[in-house]
Amino acid sequence: MRQEEIWDADTARRYDTPGTGMFAAEVLGPAVERLAELAGDGRALEFAIGTGRVAVPLAGRGVPVTGIELSPPMLAQLRTKADEATIPVVVGDMATAVASGEFTLVYLVYNTIANLLTQAEQVACFRNAARHLTPGGRFVIELWVPELRKLPPGQQATVWHSEPGHIGLDTYDTLRQHVVSHHFVFDDSRQAQLFRTPHRYIWPSELDLMAQLAGFELEARHGDWAGAEFTAETRSHVSVYRLPLDR
Repeated sequence: MRQEEIWDADTARRYDTPGTGMFAAEVLGPAVERLAELAGDGRALEFAIGTGRVAVPLAGRGVPVTGIELSPPMLAQLRTKADEATIPVVVGDMATAVASGEFTLVYLVYNTIANLLTQAEQVACFRNAARHLTPGGRFVIELWVPELRKLPPGQQATVWHSEPGHIGLDTYDTLRQHVVSHHFVFDDSRQAQLFRTPHRYIWPSELDLMAQLAGFELEARHGDWAGAEFTAETRSHVSVYRLPLDR
């Protein structure tokens, strides 16, 4: 599955769920608050800006936001909320595309760096972030922690979400560090819809090494946007990397 095939017009139409899921105020609010704090008086660049879930409220906070986005249908959905003058967007791959100007903050949320399916592409993403940042600038990544401890020998899948009408499970290829997330959505009928996305999972320690290769240092890591402690049991993390002031 190519990313262009996954993030198509149908996905873009169904992506936004105002007030619920990842659009819920308790999910989105702390992320916007933290990113606004980290951007300070500078400009922010969002890799894989999508439909503007984070960028639109962040821009509403007065932070100048630019985006990079691979999918024209996702960008079209963003354009129903904000025009090019409000949130300029470069169409391209977040590992290579270049936006004009310099930024104090580059951010990549909701596990999206894992959409890059090779280690080389993920390292290139870090280097692309560094290319856009001013000295002392920050790169923020929100990413899940692989749940391999749930995999007994011979088992290749874990259920990570289960509620009425929605089951989510991941199938793992541990040799290549690949995982496919399967979302099954259903109602009272006998039919169900399936949405699948491939990822390359990254351990926090590997992520830190990628950062070092691009010239970053780990400044902070928390279990959520509100600053919860990151522990061995934490299922995801928000990691803040910073460039030296004298680079």
